[in-house]
Amino acid sequence: MREILGKRRRLLSQSSDRGPELIDSALTFATEWQWPVLPGVTADPQGRSRCGCPDPECTVPGAHPFDPGLLAATTEARMVRWWWTNRPTAPIVLATGGTAPCAVSLPALAASRALVALDRQGIRLGPVVASPTRWSILVRPYTMEQLGELLYAKDFVPGSLRFHGEGGYIALPPSETGRGDIRWERAPLPGSASPWVPDVEAVVDAVVDALTRTGVSAPEL
Repeated sequence: MREILGKRRRLLSQSSDRGPELIDSALTFATEWQWPVLPGVTADPQGRSRCGCPDPECTVPGAHPFDPGLLAATTEARMVRWWWTNRPTAPIVLATGGTAPCAVSLPALAASRALVALDRQGIRLGPVVASPTRWSILVRPYTMEQLGELLYAKDFVPGSLRFHGEGGYIALPPSETGRGDIRWERAPLPGSASPWVPDVEAVVDAVVDALTRTGVSAPEL
């Protein structure tokens, strides 16, 4: 029993240690970069791979908004501070689109190979967010019309690509989710200015080309 209690105390201590880093990051995103954020659902304390939301089959445990909903995302410092003061371990969720960056995501293995190929081509990328299963390349805001025209012009688009535009979301570092930690694979440059991000056209063209030429068969995850 003492051993179990000791493990529980260590886990609680680790969670509380993460709190200041989460609130500082959330405030940076919201107030300095003007990215609207909100707290995500924390993972189920009874099982880290399960979500704390009511859906027992949740596919993104601890990495999505629930209460409050996505429309509550804000750049207001007072609201952000209140949220993470009351929920210090909550993941940071970015509401994509509008004035905030959008994202193109793909499975982690395919993404790592694609980034190597893009680097060889000299393609400039902005921040890249990584989870254990998927990586998200941040891009400039786009409309559904723009995305539709872009994809329609392609002969082939890997089914594992996902697009996080208006009405979408992704979890940001240093969040902890049911599938593991969220980290920067390509971190933003230090400074208070909002990070530079590329156009979606450049990223989709380069990623599709890289995946096609390297023969990467990326499963849908």
